[in-house]
Amino acid sequence: MKNQLNKTKKIIIKKAKENGPQGHGPFSQLALAAIIFLLLISAYSLFSGLGQKSVSVSLSELSRDVKMGLVTEIRVSGDNLTVLYKDGAEKVSQKEANTALTTTLKNYEVPVSAISTVSITVENDQGFLYWFSSLAPIILPILFIIFFLWFLSRQVKGAGMQAFTFGQSKARLTHPDDKSQKVTFKDVAGAREAKEELREIVDFLKNPKKFLDIGARIPKGILLMGAPGTGKTLLARAVAGEAGVAFFSISGSEFVEMFVGVGASRVRDLFEQAKRAAPAIVFIDEIDAVGRMRGAGLGGGHDEREQTLNQILTEMDGFERDTNVIVVAATNRPDVLDPALLRPGRFDRRVVLDAPDIKAREEILAIHTREKKLAADINIRAIAERTPGFSGADLANLTNEAAILAARRDKKTITQQELSESIDKVILGPERKSHVFSPREKEIAAYHEAGHALVAASIPEADPIHKVSIVSRGMAGGYTQQLPSEDRKLHSKSQFLGRIATMLGGYASEGLVFNELTTGASNDLKQATDLARRLVTEYGMSDTLGPVVFSEREELIFLGRELAEQRHYSDATAETIDQEVRGIITKAHERAKGILRKKRTLLTRIAKRLTEVETLERAEFEEIIGTPHKAPVPKINPQPATP
Repeated sequence: MKNQLNKTKKIIIKKAKENGPQGHGPFSQLALAAIIFLLLISAYSLFSGLGQKSVSVSLSELSRDVKMGLVTEIRVSGDNLTVLYKDGAEKVSQKEANTALTTTLKNYEVPVSAISTVSITVENDQGFLYWFSSLAPIILPILFIIFFLWFLSRQVKGAGMQAFTFGQSKARLTHPDDKSQKVTFKDVAGAREAKEELREIVDFLKNPKKFLDIGARIPKGILLMGAPGTGKTLLARAVAGEAGVAFFSISGSEFVEMFVGVGASRVRDLFEQAKRAAPAIVFIDEIDAVGRMRGAGLGGGHDEREQTLNQILTEMDGFERDTNVIVVAATNRPDVLDPALLRPGRFDRRVVLDAPDIKAREEILAIHTREKKLAADINIRAIAERTPGFSGADLANLTNEAAILAARRDKKTITQQELSESIDKVILGPERKSHVFSPREKEIAAYHEAGHALVAASIPEADPIHKVSIVSRGMAGGYTQQLPSEDRKLHSKSQFLGRIATMLGGYASEGLVFNELTTGASNDLKQATDLARRLVTEYGMSDTLGPVVFSEREELIFLGRELAEQRHYSDATAETIDQEVRGIITKAHERAKGILRKKRTLLTRIAKRLTEVETLERAEFEEIIGTPHKAPVPKINPQPATP
């Protein structure tokens, strides 16, 4: 019987391996139920046979043993006999039905004197064990069958209920009493203007009567627009946390399914739940997944995505005047949204979230480092100065990378060194320690990066050099990092020309020193050419062509990508644009070469030092070129490192 149990276990393990994590279909459930049923029957058979280890004797043998005086005690339980011998043996037997044991023994010619020497005990056979042992062989199989049928019906019922709940909303509800999930404006650093705009929404949700009595109509929908990672979702949760109302959150992609009408059904169910829980906030993240411009996709009016959008438009426009439900949506592609979604009465208030400035970055870093163990000499302000253009998500990633780096080095606290190294890792990627330059390649890379740095340091309009390195990171074999010296929203033509000359500094340095060019400058040439073309075609900074925009792009909205550029100018104008771009690149190249020729000694000194230490910080670099070191002044808009 044990062998049978072991075989059954092996079958279960084999079936589980065959089904894998996805083996939850009806046939796999049926097979599992059958295996469980067989296992239970085997277990019952095993345990029911464990008590039958005694040797059985016939009545004639029992009578003979009593005559010989070998038996000391006989226990009678119904028709069952348990016989105990003088040598300690225990045997079982069966007496005649409806006949006393002594009568049976006398019939077998056992003397009365021999019977009197045996202790005969009659046990009560009306207890629980008696009835259980009598009825178990009948009741247990019936119970097993009932359980088996119930298990199958449960599976069928579950599949049927899934069909009925398919059109229900999958929105996640955050209750206002849930302290672990509550977020307030104190948890959102920066975004001062956005928080001021949303405080009106909080005030309306707390005291709607004040607005309704005076005839004011609070915006029904608020659209949060901004680059990825700027805190749109966090800000929406903060509005719900400040107002102390229910918060329904769902992604735009969760509405659309392959079955027709499911998306619209989920929209209806979501708004019904929100109205029942009013006052409440409905947050739709990435609304551009369903809110794209209609008529540009496949399937026309029967497209499932468009049907979902139509239902959203209907629900938002159908709000009663006193319904305390506000829809907050977030997107980083407001240009592709349907105009009907943006009209007054739906998303009639738009809040733009920009990249944080230096003060906001310092506040964000303070929030993300609250639960991290920092060294006593940590300077959060210095990190904020070195991270212009970082979003809130980038800063969170930076602090996490610093914590991981400190743990990898077996440190108990995070130091300034880990935070500084994490900045380079977030911008350019991890160090590629396996990518080792040959001595010749290392020398070329050193002169290349020295050319970038020296040209930038020699042009007044260029941003100051912060770090120069020939350590491979990400896709870059080396990099020259510049930090802007002031907060600046607008960029002049001279600044752009200085940036192009800096980009071509490495290219010019290779040609000047080695009289040969390598593929290391390919990315520099691409960036410089793209910037020069934008100066001519988009920014109107060409003296020949004047203030005219020549770049008109058309997008296929349903794919959400820029696929083609349609030209609205002649071939002669296109030739002039090419000449202007070539002229800008040529002048910048000559400018860079002229600087490097005049400062050839400094170029060699920087390159040799880079070959020795591989990384130059700003202080050491300025000491080499003879410029006094000054702490960098941060700026909002970053200039990426020039590889």
